[in-house]
Amino acid sequence: MPTASAPEDLWLRNFRPAPDAPVRLACFPHAGGSASFYFPMAGPLAQDADVFAVQYPGRQDRRSEPVATDITVLADEVADRLAARADGRPLALFGHSMGSLVAFEVADRLQDRGAPVSALIVSGRRAPHLYRGDDIRTRTDEGVIEELRELSGTDSGLLGDEEIIRMILPAVRGDYQAVETYLRTTTARLTCPVLALVGDSDPRVEPDTMRPWADHTTAGFDLRILSGGHFYLIEEQAAVLAAVRECLSTLSVSR
Repeated sequence: MPTASAPEDLWLRNFRPAPDAPVRLACFPHAGGSASFYFPMAGPLAQDADVFAVQYPGRQDRRSEPVATDITVLADEVADRLAARADGRPLALFGHSMGSLVAFEVADRLQDRGAPVSALIVSGRRAPHLYRGDDIRTRTDEGVIEELRELSGTDSGLLGDEEIIRMILPAVRGDYQAVETYLRTTTARLTCPVLALVGDSDPRVEPDTMRPWADHTTAGFDLRILSGGHFYLIEEQAAVLAAVRECLSTLSVSR
């Protein structure tokens, strides 16, 4: 099990410290996910970025804490911590699914503070102003588990283990409540470029629902459609890393 270099920081995990890398990259997990989801990315990107993974409360070593059921609350907390770690290097944000919404709100907050991020990479999540009225949070345990199986984000063997299910369901339900009650009524105009990634067979996110992310930036926008479902980034890791590297390579060092 990977461990963070700064265990005292409950929110940000730096699995592979790269203080000499030209850019910082903060990664935001999906609903039910944890910081360790991004452990496989930290090593390959060490030459390109100092990678931090966000650990939401209510899972793994934070399991005893209440799950945050509001995207804006999560964004407030993470924005504070990223601001405290600012060191002059450009900061990019990467979020998958629910993590895209949290990353977007963090970018908005940092920009309001006069410290805009240099790039936002969103993955597997329709644009924030496109509300769909999902109700997964109200389903029975079996219904929630079926949703996880359909998305293929959790090992099917683990979903057959009652002890594991009891451990992850509170975080999953809380995260789905945060996502399903989130509504962006205004269009935030970020000043950083936005890169959107999506799988071509995602059962929940069609590429056309990713294109309106362009409405949330005054800078450049690019959409990359990769092979796979909602968790395409596991099987297509090489393609994802290449897209991330390309995005980060355009950021100028501001030290």
